[in-house]
Amino acid sequence: MADDLLVIGPSWVGDMVMAQALFLLLKQRQPERAVDVVAPGWSRPLLDRMPEVRQSWSLDVGHGQLGLGRRLQLGRQLRGRYREAIVLPNSYKAALLPFHARIAKRTGFLGELRWGLLNDIRPLDKQALPRTVDRFLALGLPAREPLPATLPIPHLTVDRPAALATLGRWMTEEGTPLLALCPGAEYGPAKRWPAERFAELASRMIKRGWRVLVCGSAKEQALGAEIATAAGPAALNLAGQTSLDEAVEILSLATWVVSNDSGLMHVAAALDRPVIALFGSSDPHHTPPLGNRTQVISLGLPCAPCFRRSCPEQHLNCLTGIGVEQVLARMDELSSP
Repeated sequence: MADDLLVIGPSWVGDMVMAQALFLLLKQRQPERAVDVVAPGWSRPLLDRMPEVRQSWSLDVGHGQLGLGRRLQLGRQLRGRYREAIVLPNSYKAALLPFHARIAKRTGFLGELRWGLLNDIRPLDKQALPRTVDRFLALGLPAREPLPATLPIPHLTVDRPAALATLGRWMTEEGTPLLALCPGAEYGPAKRWPAERFAELASRMIKRGWRVLVCGSAKEQALGAEIATAAGPAALNLAGQTSLDEAVEILSLATWVVSNDSGLMHVAAALDRPVIALFGSSDPHHTPPLGNRTQVISLGLPCAPCFRRSCPEQHLNCLTGIGVEQVLARMDELSSP
């Protein structure tokens, strides 16, 4: 057991990518300390690309489900393995496993009714810790210690030959610049730039000699097909055609990525790709892409961020007000030597 540490990880792609900043911080401070993560099984392709994580334990419980039996079972399985746990989600159920694993120190924000389950409870000051990544990092520090001036930035590792082999199932790179579009957003339509804008952007870039790849989950397959069909034969719809592992490899080869505020936005940023991130109902000050080559476009309307799944005003001006020319201009500006 030594001084091993267990992190109860988040259940969303973007949050899991941002959690790597915490893993990096922990290893910077105590390089010899092992860091393991409990997370949904789907997240393993991300955790396997984080060298700071020694091992991941799969906990497959649906969103909103208590999954008490599974949590207790895994908790008992992990007894005696860890001295400390950090619980990233703020829910009651997330704190159950380390309690039943009898881990001596259990750290997390107060959250919902977690007295007793956690014994190192931190108050959450949302003004002092405005970003999700700030909150993750704070839990890896002693109580009341300020965040370091220079924060770790997530960086997913990818083997380029393997990535090229994955892309080669659909196309060869051959030096052609690739634009990857990520038009989905699991949360809802208030986070999605209109499909016709993505299609117009794709068409404009194809005329410049680019290839276009539409990336996304199976839920976005129809959306991807709509965009690719409207853009023309040089656009390829990979939404629903790839696993998360394959999507990571493909995004690592993109010359540019244009994305809604989504999990793939965070993946692309952690792959050090140039990213244009389009924000509508969500807050770019709360969940910004964390890479060194990212740019956010947000109109900052009085009604935004509303954090609603669908536009309560029925107009979606926060996203329809972002034009293709604005995106192209930002790409051209950042691509200039």
